[in-house]
Amino acid sequence: MTDKLQRPVRVLVAKVGLDGHDRGAKVIATALRDAGMEVIYTGLRQTPDMVVNAALQEDVDAIGISILSGAHNTVFPKIIQLMKEKGLENVLLTGGGIIPEEDIQHLKEQGVGKLFAPGAPTSEIAAYIATWVNENRKELL
Repeated sequence: MTDKLQRPVRVLVAKVGLDGHDRGAKVIATALRDAGMEVIYTGLRQTPDMVVNAALQEDVDAIGISILSGAHNTVFPKIIQLMKEKGLENVLLTGGGIIPEEDIQHLKEQGVGKLFAPGAPTSEIAAYIATWVNENRKELL
């Protein structure tokens, strides 16, 4: 999938903190690649700083956080804060994992995009990212 910049959508997939279960992140990374996106997978045990710096260096359109550890109410707000500090307001922050519905709503209010539960169709995730990027990515001057 290409965005309105006429290049493939670039997505950074990351696992933050001590959560060592990365099967889901790898499945998502593969599905996004199969959908025609460029995917950068950072691997396990990343910090929010590492994720945002990698997103900046890789010029990504979206960041996807896979989180199963229960630290979502700490991780997502920290990443949002760092994204604002680094000027990444036009980059989607999305993700998935074990996140209670009431926490999802609270995170959305803080600026996090759609969050996906385990078992969400990978085609739905890819379509959401592609649509968001096409609607929100600013043209390069």
